[in-house]
This record gives sequence, C-alpha cells and structure tokens, in this order.
Amino acid sequence: MPLIRVRQHVNPLARKFQTPIDPPIWEQVFSQTNQPLHLDIGAGRGRFLLQMAQRELNWNFLGLEIREPLVTEANRLAGQLDWQNLHYLFCNVNNSLEPILSSLPTGVLQRVTIQFPDPWFKSRHAKRRVVQPQLVSHLANYLVVGGEVFIQSDQHFLATQMCDRLQEHPAFNGVWLSENPLVPTEREIATQNKGEPIYRALFVKR
Repeated sequence: MPLIRVRQHVNPLARKFQTPIDPPIWEQVFSQTNQPLHLDIGAGRGRFLLQMAQRELNWNFLGLEIREPLVTEANRLAGQLDWQNLHYLFCNVNNSLEPILSSLPTGVLQRVTIQFPDPWFKSRHAKRRVVQPQLVSHLANYLVVGGEVFIQSDQHFLATQMCDRLQEHPAFNGVWLSENPLVPTEREIATQNKGEPIYRALFVKR
C-alpha cells in the first residue's frame, strides 16, 4: 500500500488545532491499562512504536500525532495486527497533553520519546516547537520517579534547545548519548545512511 502523502509542517498554533481532545476510555484502548506506558510525542507514521510494542509486550505504547491521516493509517495497521498494547491519538500536544496524562491510571507513565520534531528554523516560529516549558512541566508532573525522556534530532540547535528546556526543570537530569538505546526510527535510519550526525540525550526524573 503506498504511503499517505501529508504536509510535513503543521502549525500547532493554527485555530483548527486549539480544541483539546477528550481522552479515550483507556480500558477500550489497552487490554491491561496498568502496564508501564511509553508515550511517543510526534509519532509520525507510527513505525517506531510498532517495533517497540512487538519488542516489549508487557508495556503499553501511545503515540501522539498532529497529522490526522497518519494517525488513521497507524491505527489501521495496529488493528490489523490485533495488538492490545498499542494505540495512536490525533491531537495537538500543546493543549491536549495534560488532559491525556491526567486521565491515565496513576503511575503508569514511565518513558517518553520525542524524536526528530519539526525544527521550525525561523526564530519567529520558535513557539511552534514542541518542547516548551509547559510540556516539560506536564511530563515532570506525571512521569514516575526514575522515568525517562529520550530525545533526538538531526539539528544540533534544536537538540540543544530541547535539552536546555528539560535541564531547566528541577525534576530532570540528563546526559548526551552517542547511541540510541531503543530502536531506530525511519528518519534516524535515513539520516545515518546519508552520513549525517544525530544528537541524542536521555533525561531521568529525579
């Protein structure tokens, strides 16, 4: 089946994305809602979480993505596989992350990944970047102690800014990584094949 073509750049500040979503009933999404949860912010086509969900069957995996056609296709594929530990939500994390996290069972959020987000190169577009102080605060509020936030980007300035935002919060302590401790994303593989650098960091909630 051919890949769905969607816009690469979606402005999260656009009016049509300003209504927060109503979180789903988690018992209708995951067969075991109290398993550890891995949250992937900016899940794209969802292939990364597909690999993770197959590798770690005792975890639940939730992907958030602002491009609705990608979410529809990712859920269609997950449904065909009939896995009970994987789901994707169409939402804008700028306004929907806190409602989603607050609706989850207490203490399940143990890992977050933010990989190759849209860099929004122009300074006047910096507010459109996904890792903002409010997002970091929400993660600090709901991650378990010892929970992890893994970030990576092929843009050094963006990786540095994401790290700065996380490091500024007293709940997080981070280190740069040379290798990906999880599984590679499609973007990661393509970047490596071109011989270009990738900047990675891992933060742990104290």
